[in-house]
Amino acid sequence: MIDILSKRYLYFLISVLVILPGLVILGTRGLPLSIDFTGGSLLEVQFEEGKTPQPAQLVGLYETAGIDDAQVQTTDSGTLLIRSSFLENEKRDSVLSAMKAESGSDVAVIRFDSVGPSIGSQVASRAALAVAIAALGVVLFITYVFRNVPNAFRYGFCAIIAMAHDVAVVFSIVGIGSLILDWQIDALFLTALLTVIGFSVQDKVVVFDRIRENTHIFRRLNYENLVNHSIVQTLQRSINTQLMTVEFLLLAMALFGGVTLQEFAVILLVGLFSGTYSSIFIAAPILVLWENREWENWFGRKAAA
Repeated sequence: MIDILSKRYLYFLISVLVILPGLVILGTRGLPLSIDFTGGSLLEVQFEEGKTPQPAQLVGLYETAGIDDAQVQTTDSGTLLIRSSFLENEKRDSVLSAMKAESGSDVAVIRFDSVGPSIGSQVASRAALAVAIAALGVVLFITYVFRNVPNAFRYGFCAIIAMAHDVAVVFSIVGIGSLILDWQIDALFLTALLTVIGFSVQDKVVVFDRIRENTHIFRRLNYENLVNHSIVQTLQRSINTQLMTVEFLLLAMALFGGVTLQEFAVILLVGLFSGTYSSIFIAAPILVLWENREWENWFGRKAAA
């Protein structure tokens, strides 16, 4: 039988090496919040072929209009995405007129979205509340379902730790993406995050449920071997389900979905993979660590005694 749990501290180290760089980036640069959370305007425009101005020219036009925080991004379809502080309709019209005069061509407005600062703060607070409620619901649900298993609350607590691991992986990827690809945390990010949490909990319940079943079947087996046996039984199902039904589709979306969907697809791709990984290599090993009270040996206290 495959011995997975004997290398559990290696899995913990791998997770730290994946999570830490992105969190350091976010800690030093701050969260790259989009207008969905901070408030502001997003203007997508398209010019006639061969007359598209340089991003620096558009930034200059915004600065002339009194807006000094404009950011310009070119899409795969040839349009320009311009993010800035909140634009009133009058100021938007003046900026569009300046673009038309600067480029000497008509300017087609593909999209214009504006979010006020108060709306942005409400979205941020409600997003945090949604994640907190989801975490509490996971603990209560798993504790109730596993109530006939000794120390049932451990399963809920370990699921939350593994879920926090997956959330940290998602934020780490966003931190790295914000540094390299100018990614931002927007409403689609929130959708991806809650989806990752949902799939993550599902994977943990599958593994934990097999552990619960085997607890009644292999009563004489020690806990670590029982958990390892349960993981091996669910390993093929977890990997095949994720790869065949989700990961390949998300990979195609990340490669060919365009700039507007790329960040969403990559976050889901990495987050769902992390959910499967943490179910096998984080949540279940933490159960064994807790059962064996291994923290008592971390600093040699038991050996010294």
